[in-house]
Amino acid sequence: MEQRTQFYIDGQWTKPLGSGKIEVFSPTDGAVIATIPEGNAADADKAVQAARRAFDAWAATTPAQRAEYLKKIQDGLKARTDEIAKAITLEMGMPYKMSQRVQVGSPTASFGMYSKMLATFPFEEQVGHSKVVREAVGVVAAITPWNYPLHQIAAKVAAALAAGCTIVLKPSEVAPINAFLLAEIIHDAGLPAGVFNLVTGYGPAIGEAMVTHPEVDMVSFTGSTRAGKRISEMASATVKRVALELGGKSAAILLDDADFSVAVKGVVGNCFLNAGQTCTAHTRMLVPAARYDEAAKLAVEAASAYRVGDPMAEGITLGPLASKMQQDKVREYIIKGQAEGAELLIGGADLPEGVNAKGYYVKPTVFGKVKWDATIAQEEIFGPVLSIISYSDEDDAVRIANSTLYGLAGGVWSATDEHAEKVARRMRTGQVDINGGPFNLYAPFGGYKQSGNGRELGKYGLEDFLEFKTMQFKPAPKA
Repeated sequence: MEQRTQFYIDGQWTKPLGSGKIEVFSPTDGAVIATIPEGNAADADKAVQAARRAFDAWAATTPAQRAEYLKKIQDGLKARTDEIAKAITLEMGMPYKMSQRVQVGSPTASFGMYSKMLATFPFEEQVGHSKVVREAVGVVAAITPWNYPLHQIAAKVAAALAAGCTIVLKPSEVAPINAFLLAEIIHDAGLPAGVFNLVTGYGPAIGEAMVTHPEVDMVSFTGSTRAGKRISEMASATVKRVALELGGKSAAILLDDADFSVAVKGVVGNCFLNAGQTCTAHTRMLVPAARYDEAAKLAVEAASAYRVGDPMAEGITLGPLASKMQQDKVREYIIKGQAEGAELLIGGADLPEGVNAKGYYVKPTVFGKVKWDATIAQEEIFGPVLSIISYSDEDDAVRIANSTLYGLAGGVWSATDEHAEKVARRMRTGQVDINGGPFNLYAPFGGYKQSGNGRELGKYGLEDFLEFKTMQFKPAPKA
């Protein structure tokens, strides 16, 4: 069992001021695989003060200097890819080979992207007789989730460092070990003391202390909409900048001219990625009423191909959910879906066959004939559960797609990209995949409505950590 007993604050590993410990559980069998410190408000203050002391010098570095550090961190992540992938698989359950590609590949690319971007990013421009400069917002409190733990950390940390900000990171206590490995890599890269700081603990204690701290200039949070609302309320007392990446209930609209043999499989794959624990998951599949039977049959075929089991084993395509709490929540939604009259096409609330009964597994599940306003069609489940909803025409499809309080992602499938794009433009959501278009690190990521505010990734993510300053110069006298 791995035991982490120190925080990374002010460039060194240091003993926590709090005395508590948090156990980290294996989703595969429920065993304790690690312990981490349970930080408190005093630990948060210590980390924030270190970040504040380091800010002026770090903000004054050149983009080229910051790029060099980011490249070293990227190289460090590459060198430890297998180790980090295994750690993430063991703590949150994504199949190992997929963890190598997604859970480590994506954050590694993020550090490299921002390293390269600094060579050309316009930190200042001339506007008439004014010089407009873009400067680091200040000390950033970054609070991150467990589903793509290192990816979400990198989206914040790499961009904030590139902007010239200093950071205090609190990762999720469900999947924290990867954050400690990143701290080791950052230390080895020689990042100046206090620029990056790592603490762990529960949100109501150390997280809220970070959010309300008067020396924190910005909070960047990824997690539930409920927690995001709480953070916004607390941060408002000190008028901090708040960036929120929250929940989703994304719809994939299959237009009548789409190739369903491709589209349905694509939607199921998107919905079940990471055992459905993806905020952008297309969990509502909207199909023309006349083609419902075809879509239902194809969805069952696609779902039945998934192999559920130990994420370290060969051939497994669906691992466990990350926690017992999440497993219980998803099972409750499945039971509720049946109670509200949806047709269970495959899966269900029972434990999958052949898995460790102490693990947090859920069957890949597809519901048919789901009403657009049913609980399972409106609330974020965060598990491998797909709802098939029929629509009458394209206007009805758009109405249903826009009917939730979320607006994070979505998809449109059609015989032509042009047709799909016309419908996509009507969806109130921050990201729409056209005919299965893949994720793009260089494009802005974030949502409409209660899916949050602000954007991550690409130049847009860098901009979120910058302030504008205008310096007015007296115009030269006219000749």
